[in-house]
Amino acid sequence: MTYLWFKSLHLVGVVAWFAGMFYLPRLFVYHAEANEQPEAVRSVLQPQYQIMETRLYRIIMTPALVLTVVMAIGMLVSAPELLKDTWLHVKLALVLILIGYHHICGRLIKEMSAGKFRFTGQQFRWFNEFPTVLFFVVVLLAVFKNSFPTSAATWAVVAMIVAMAAIIQLYARKRRLAKEQNTTSPDASPETA
Repeated sequence: MTYLWFKSLHLVGVVAWFAGMFYLPRLFVYHAEANEQPEAVRSVLQPQYQIMETRLYRIIMTPALVLTVVMAIGMLVSAPELLKDTWLHVKLALVLILIGYHHICGRLIKEMSAGKFRFTGQQFRWFNEFPTVLFFVVVLLAVFKNSFPTSAATWAVVAMIVAMAAIIQLYARKRRLAKEQNTTSPDASPETA
């Protein structure tokens, strides 16, 4: 019964942590794009993004990460035989990578708050997809355990990455064409814009 409590709270932590990991890099996209705006717009948007990023990271993501890890430890203490399973070793390795990603996000928040933008909005769009792929594999590992469908999972991950790449590139093209149209359009004069 104790194991099920640990598992339930572990899942609550995972859901909250990943909600933040999916949303925070999206805020980074907007924050980086705000940095490319005129000063009047930038001075309004950047402080707001800094507040949103910091609160999401400190109030939701980090406590959810701690809950996830502590409950996972509780699960392993109450069912130590799980440590013999290969699927769990792979899952734990992926979780360590995700914890590293979490800390990189914290560093990026500090850098952007200091006015240092290492990545463009386009590059943050790619950064945003990384936890999605790992989340997918971690969930498959947790569900299938030692009967993990390696071939099907590999093809699914490749398909996900190709689809994400296509969507990101199409969106970048759409934005570039819209920007070009706005700069070449006779209606884009300063008086009407």
